[in-house]
Amino acid sequence: MPFVYRYLFLALWLSWMLYWWASSRDVKPALWRESLLSRLVHLVPLVLAALLLWLPAVPVPGLNERFLPSTDAAFWIGAAVTAIGLLIAVWARRYLGRNWSGTVTIKVDHELIIGGPYAYVRHPIYSGLLLGFVGTAIARGEWSGVLAVALTTLAFWWKLRLEERGMRSQFGEAYQLYSQRVAALIPFVL
Repeated sequence: MPFVYRYLFLALWLSWMLYWWASSRDVKPALWRESLLSRLVHLVPLVLAALLLWLPAVPVPGLNERFLPSTDAAFWIGAAVTAIGLLIAVWARRYLGRNWSGTVTIKVDHELIIGGPYAYVRHPIYSGLLLGFVGTAIARGEWSGVLAVALTTLAFWWKLRLEERGMRSQFGEAYQLYSQRVAALIPFVL
């Protein structure tokens, strides 16, 4: 079992990253792309969040303290939440098909996707990845994980708002109606 405890989360996240990289090759060309500065505004907090979850110890007082006991239940609940979150992100990525981009872009022949996971939330990739961070934080059980989830939430909220502006300018009334009907990140809530 120590092998599983040591490598399960690494395997989950590396599998997701490998899929993400492999599927990023066949996408539509971009008409417009966010600036490098804009990209850094949401990318830097995500990198910091990942470091908070993956470093063995964080050199900030209090962040290595536990908010959950270190139990098998916390580990397996965290693993299940992480796996579900990453699977939601993959489902959403596959559903977007060639419209996907890692940066905020408007594509050539961009389509408004409102089916599949997009019928439940407007940004299911962000929802899934946020859930993955939450699951990993639960398994870690330290305050550094809580901070990582907060940073991830802020980063995705920033990126989501930028993406929403682009979608509204591209799809106008259709996107406005969609956004009134479907929550941004959490079904029926937010």
